[in-house]
This record gives sequence, structure tokens and C-alpha cells, in this order.
Amino acid sequence: MSLDALLSEIRACRACVGEIPQPRPVVRVGEGTRLLICGQAPGRLVHETGLPFNDPSGNRLRQWMGVDRGAFYDRPEIGVAAMAFCFPGTNPKGGDYPPPPRCAALWRKDLLDLLPNVELTLLVGGYAQAWALGDAMKPSMTETVAAWSEYAAYGVLPLPHPSWRNTAWLKRNPWFEDEVTPYLRRRVAGILAR
Repeated sequence: MSLDALLSEIRACRACVGEIPQPRPVVRVGEGTRLLICGQAPGRLVHETGLPFNDPSGNRLRQWMGVDRGAFYDRPEIGVAAMAFCFPGTNPKGGDYPPPPRCAALWRKDLLDLLPNVELTLLVGGYAQAWALGDAMKPSMTETVAAWSEYAAYGVLPLPHPSWRNTAWLKRNPWFEDEVTPYLRRRVAGILAR
């Protein structure tokens, strides 16, 4: 199957009808994708606009990456494929529901197989890290992100979720912006320079 055919199937997917508010798969990858951003699931604003990371979390992620909005959306080297492609809904206790595992089970392997040029994968948040790293994940998201250089050697970079809810985490862990963000910016710049 071609990448275009698979993306058409993903965008038409309605496997979670009745389990999530309204299916609207959001994925943005192409044959030129060399930097793949794997978040958790689209938020409400992304669901409404159909544009990945089109929200305050995206602003923070772009800042970490050292790219502006235009480069983020216009450069074919940058792709976004979350663990779940649809907004899972808002939890009344706060935040969004976790990504339904069914989505990754249905689509993830086939999609990744059709993206052979990916040089760096950003695992944004604990759900993405757990799925991609499996037993190689450390006991916590903080420990996993702190071990970033171990994973970077394999073309994977675990990141905290860029949500405003993690602002306190960022303040408690200044090493992230001192060590990880400069590395991330260098890698992104190198990928976009070629």
C-alpha cells in the first residue's frame, strides 16, 4: 500500500465512533518526512482546525524546536502523527482523556513502515513514550526524558508534553531547557538545512 492510500484510509477512519466525541483524524506526514513528531492525541483546538499542534502546546513545542509556525507547517521534512489521530474528549476531572490504544494498534506499524526517511522521532508525552519505547522506558516520564541522550543515539528523543499543565514540571527540571532543547534545536536545524 502507498503512503497516500494509507493516509486516505486513516482520514476516513471511524473505528472509535461512539467512544470519542467525533472522529476527525489529524495526521500530517509525507514521503519527505525526516523529523516525526509523535504526540498523544489531538486536543480540542487541533480537532476543530484539523491542524496538528495548532494550540498553545504547539507554540511551546515550536519554541523548543527553534522553528517558527511557517516552517513547522510548510517544511515537508516535519511530520506529525500522534498515538491517536482523533480528539479523545475532555475529562470532567481536567485535561483530555488519554489516547485510545485502538488507534495505534490499527495504524501505527503500517504508517511507520511507510516513512523510511525519518531520522529523528520526538516522543511527546508519556503515552507516546510508553508505546514507542515499551520496556526500554524508564519508570517515569521524568526519568525517561532525563535519559534523553541514551535514546537520542537511536534517533528518538523523549520530551515532556508541551502543555501549560507541565509548566511546573519545567520549573522543577531546568536541565530540560539547559540540555535537551539546545540538542533538539541543533538536530532540527541540521535536518532542515539539508
